[in-house]
Formats: sequence, structure tokens, C-alpha cells
Amino acid sequence: MSILLEFNLQDIVKSDLDIPWTDWFATWLENMAEDLPETNQQAGFELSLRLTDDLEIQSLNSTYRAQDKPTDVLAFAALEVKVPEITEFLCDPLYLGDIIISIDTAKKQALEQSHSLSEELAWLASHGLLHLLGWDHPDAESLEVMLAKQADLLKSAGILGSILEKRNL
Repeated sequence: MSILLEFNLQDIVKSDLDIPWTDWFATWLENMAEDLPETNQQAGFELSLRLTDDLEIQSLNSTYRAQDKPTDVLAFAALEVKVPEITEFLCDPLYLGDIIISIDTAKKQALEQSHSLSEELAWLASHGLLHLLGWDHPDAESLEVMLAKQADLLKSAGILGSILEKRNL
């Protein structure tokens, strides 16, 4: 089954990265089909990814999470609560939300862990997507389950590099 995806990329840092974002997210959504609303699988899904710097992500982190420091990824889910099914909108893609990644922090983390920036960005993007789909990690046990799912998503997109080895996944 092929899931339709409308993907919006905002690269405010002009990173000029050659990353197959749309392919990755489409593959991940297909992998997560059981977690997606069935009513929208024909119309598809939409999400946005914003690549930014530490200054902007720190501002967002401070405003929305009361943590005045940069972070690697933020996710703002559009589906925070269950909503009644409205059949007139079923022909439009379902908006999942926004993922924001700091390229500055991603570069630092990739260097610290001795893997590529592309692998780090895939790791962060998959983490953000899981948050958009309602996954969370309030404790160590749920974090382990989420990390295992991230590894599964990366493998499904053919990303089998050192990031998975270093994280023992």
C-alpha cells in the first residue's frame, strides 16, 4: 500500500543538504500505517519540516516547553486529541503537524557520536514523526520502545549506518 504524502520543507539555514526527505517520510508513514487514521489513508497526510539554527529552536523551546536552551528536535502535533470524524474533509490530506530540527545541534551530535549528519537528521526526523503520531517517552521504558521503533523506521528507509550500531539498536 502506498500512502500519499504532502511534505513541506523550510530550510532557513540554507543547509544545501541532499537528503531524500519525502522518500524517508513516505516510507516511515507506510511502516506506521497501523498507527495512522484509516479514514485518511486514501487522501494522504501532510507534514512540515523546518531546518533551523540553535537560536530559533532555543526560542521555541523556551516558549513552548519552558526550557531556555537549544534542543535537537521539536514536534508540534496537529492531532493532540481525538477528534470526531468529519467525512467532508476525508478527501483532503490530514495535517500531522510540524517538526523542527536544529542543524547546529544536529551537526554537534553527529560529530560527538562519529556518524554522518544525514544519519543524525534521519534519527531526529523519525523521532519527530513518532511524536506527531502520538508517541512519547515520559519514562525509561517508553523511551526504549520509542528508540526501537525509530531504529525500525531507519532500517525501513535503508539507513543502516553507525547511528544504529552506536545506539545498540
